[in-house]
Amino acid sequence: MSSSSVVRRTAAETELAVQLLLALGTIGCLWSATEAQLTGVLDDCLCDIESIDDFNNLKIFPEIQKLLARDYFRYYKVNLKRPCPFWADDGHCSIRDCHVEPCPESKVPVGIKAESTNKDSIRHKGESFYTWLEGLCLEKRVFYKLISGLHASINVHLCANYLLEETWGKPRWGANVKEFTSRFDPSETKGEGPRRLKNLYFLYLIELRALSKVASYFERSIVDLYTGNAQEDAETKVLLLEIFTHTKSFPMHFDEKSMFAGDKKGATSLKEEFRLHFKNISRIMDCVGCDKCRLWGKLQTQGLGTALKILFSEKEIKNLPENSPSKGFQLTRQEIVALLNAFGRLSTSIRELQNFKNLLQRTS
Repeated sequence: MSSSSVVRRTAAETELAVQLLLALGTIGCLWSATEAQLTGVLDDCLCDIESIDDFNNLKIFPEIQKLLARDYFRYYKVNLKRPCPFWADDGHCSIRDCHVEPCPESKVPVGIKAESTNKDSIRHKGESFYTWLEGLCLEKRVFYKLISGLHASINVHLCANYLLEETWGKPRWGANVKEFTSRFDPSETKGEGPRRLKNLYFLYLIELRALSKVASYFERSIVDLYTGNAQEDAETKVLLLEIFTHTKSFPMHFDEKSMFAGDKKGATSLKEEFRLHFKNISRIMDCVGCDKCRLWGKLQTQGLGTALKILFSEKEIKNLPENSPSKGFQLTRQEIVALLNAFGRLSTSIRELQNFKNLLQRTS
């Protein structure tokens, strides 16, 4: 190779390196802008983001991961073949990793199998959306913030587990910093990114509050997380109760009494409106082409619906009998699995935010 070729190659490589450093520096600055807005007290509650980060990443995240690895929480029954009720759509995601393998009946724990046979994309609207949101009463504002938070959580997961490349049929998945900034940086989202992430924290608080409220339901000796394996079931319940101990210790819970606090007739009407909205969202999930996205969308929607059911049933939960089933308040296994898995996804989202923060700070 001639000396002139070496010089040209070295100059080109130097220019490429400079461009890369400038790009990384820009991304680091973008995160600084996001981080500056993603701090302090959240709207509609008295909890600050920094306290949630510490509480989740140090206490909740490690424990919830152990719990969700137990058999009771690993099986969720869902129909992924239901047709889209809103438009004709026979398209499916072409990426093979988006396919969901059905669980053979022979592999389902006997206790879960017995219970199943004996039964006792949403998009943000931009600045106008938030302007409209501020004019709503608390109840309706809460609903739309919850859906926005769910959407933000899904986006964080997409960025954290992104298909970076696929060569010779071997996909490489990992964190995509550029995709993350495109979805959440204020300069890339007309200022909406940080607010979307704040709604994720708000959703986390709502489900955290629900878990603390429903703890007494599971603390009763009559409640058993049954799979047919006595030792496994006992260990699973111990793990669950440990998580409830953490959730009850959190000092800055969302005050759900501010929701539906008006006249009884109006409150009942709004609760029914919430219920119908969630039913429609679940039906929208039938129009999602990716099987994994559809599965998680349905599970997280049911998990959030279960959390709201708990918050709206405080009196019934307080009056639960210790040693006999309650007619006033019950949770099905599907609801329990959805509730804890949905909260686990939110916990992971907040943990992933810390990972992105670390990645971006290294590039600044």
